[in-house]
Amino acid sequence: MAEVVNMPRLSDTMEEGTVAKWLKKVGDAIEEGDILAEIETDKATMEFESFYSGTLLHIGIPEGEGAPVDSLLAIIGEQGEDISGLLSGGASAPPTPASTAEVAAASPATEEKATTPAATAIPEGVEIVTMPRLSDTMEEGTVATWLKKVGDTVEEGDILAEIETDKATMEFESFYSGTLLHIGIQEGQSAPVDDVLAIIGPAGTDVSAVLSGGNSAAPAAQAVASASAAAPAAVSVPAEASSQTVQTTSTSGGRVLASPLAKRIAAEKGIDLSQLKGSGENGRIIRRDLEGVTASQPASAPVPSAATAPSAPAVQPLVGQESVESVKNSQMRKVIAKRLSESKFTAPHYYLTIEVEMDEAKAARSSMNELPDTKVSFNDMVLKACAMALLKHKQVNTTWKDDHTLFNHHVHLGVAVAVEDGLVVPVIRHADQLSLSNIGAQVKDMAGRARTKKLTPAEMEGSTFTVSNLGMFGIEEFTSIINQPNSAILSVGAIVEKAVVRDGQIAIRSMMKLTLACDHRTVDGATGAQFLQTLKTYLEHPVTMLA
Repeated sequence: MAEVVNMPRLSDTMEEGTVAKWLKKVGDAIEEGDILAEIETDKATMEFESFYSGTLLHIGIPEGEGAPVDSLLAIIGEQGEDISGLLSGGASAPPTPASTAEVAAASPATEEKATTPAATAIPEGVEIVTMPRLSDTMEEGTVATWLKKVGDTVEEGDILAEIETDKATMEFESFYSGTLLHIGIQEGQSAPVDDVLAIIGPAGTDVSAVLSGGNSAAPAAQAVASASAAAPAAVSVPAEASSQTVQTTSTSGGRVLASPLAKRIAAEKGIDLSQLKGSGENGRIIRRDLEGVTASQPASAPVPSAATAPSAPAVQPLVGQESVESVKNSQMRKVIAKRLSESKFTAPHYYLTIEVEMDEAKAARSSMNELPDTKVSFNDMVLKACAMALLKHKQVNTTWKDDHTLFNHHVHLGVAVAVEDGLVVPVIRHADQLSLSNIGAQVKDMAGRARTKKLTPAEMEGSTFTVSNLGMFGIEEFTSIINQPNSAILSVGAIVEKAVVRDGQIAIRSMMKLTLACDHRTVDGATGAQFLQTLKTYLEHPVTMLA
């Protein structure tokens, strides 16, 4: 008897999946446990294995196509078995996997689009590429760089563009082969997920009917470039991106493999990337390859000698000139603004501050760092103390859900890290079970990869409590906005020597201020105060964290 295989839910936030690659084809024999396909979710690309044995009779979602969870992915049964009843009797997948329009009709989210004139007017072989959802929080993306131009030949797997999301700049590869007929979103422009990014198809195909069929992502005012081998249209490049565009093409006309950060640094320094050899994967140029590299001095820039130097001009009255520069907000900046505004105006914040004596912590850290291969920072000690305190005060380790509250029995600590474009929060999972040195190693690794945009979306999700430390900048005290869905965030200030009264005597002590921002819906004032008292005890007596 034939078995229907549906699109699986491979993560807790997954609503739809994309078939990145089929590892079996119709007619192949399938054994239980065989890998059927690679499924791209909102967090990762994962192998999906079969729970059935038999023959692969039908593929419901072609490579490169996406569909909601529980859509018909495949049918497995006996060779020659009639499956027409399964396909016509309510199966959500299309009966013919080669038809893009029918695949779109299989998804409830795209059912309306599939019946519009625009969908029926798509010429044979033409594929519409939309703005992808590259992370679970992504609502719109910005095209940082186009690596292909209208008229270029595109092979399946070629990198089409670099897309800037709210969390990182990622390369986006084509799932189709053909000619790039149209670019819907220019470099530096932003558009919502699922807007038309590009159109790929046979060279010379007229796609004006596709674009005029009611698609909001391609307004009629935008000229449609029809690709031809004789006269490919040029991609419009903003002036501020022109220097970077030059850097991404080698002298032979091929693309230089380089990370977005490396390209940005090269553009700022005027470095020709085609002259460098990359140390990254597949020869990719990364940031460390640019360390110590400077742009060559142009030969046409003579240095005037003292003998030929012009005489000093007469002193003129100083006339000032006002200037303003408009800088487009990055996708990360816009998402930070949105998320923090939502947090500040939906969660009733209040703040508690406590002062901690850090002399014993300083002595303990100094002793630990004398051990071989050990490097512990004060931030590591604060993180460890928070993890242990959260186990004792579970109300602080919660999430508000309107009609109920989630009590997290695990401790995943978010660590705020400043990057070039804003702020990211990598997550240290099960921090209560890690040693100080393990916490330090993870923080160092994640912070380094955060600054080079190498963190995956999964590494920035799932925190139950967040710590923000500005002490290294000399900031003694500050408040933070809660990183939802957390119920609290701790702000860590600098360690400062000051005069304090101990046993009626004035003494010099190393003091540090901690400020806890709490969501009053889940954490009452007394609960927050008790948490800070426990945190203070751990830090003032660090040996208790090692017991």
